[in-house]
Amino acid sequence: MASDKVLQVNDAEFDALVKSDQPTLIDFWAPWCGPCKAIGPVIEDLAAEYEGKVTIAKMNVDDNPVTPGKFGIRAIPTLIIFKDGEVVDQITGSVGKSELIELIGKAG
Repeated sequence: MASDKVLQVNDAEFDALVKSDQPTLIDFWAPWCGPCKAIGPVIEDLAAEYEGKVTIAKMNVDDNPVTPGKFGIRAIPTLIIFKDGEVVDQITGSVGKSELIELIGKAG
């Protein structure tokens, strides 16, 4: 189930997106990554639930190597929550919805 609520972000757009005063969750993923595909529907659900409160975006690490390098991402999926352009927290691996809700909550 594809959603238009999850943005696709690239290296060029990244800084402008996360410098928002609204919390931003970025899912660093790749099309060949099994756990990334598994967590996809959860990301879609969260985008619908948090619409207007949290920006949720995905970044393909194969197509956009600069940003993942800047944040030292070595494994995917890695999800990072930003507030005012700063990293609040991050989580790596295929995790459940409750862990992602907790991660989003840290950006208050």
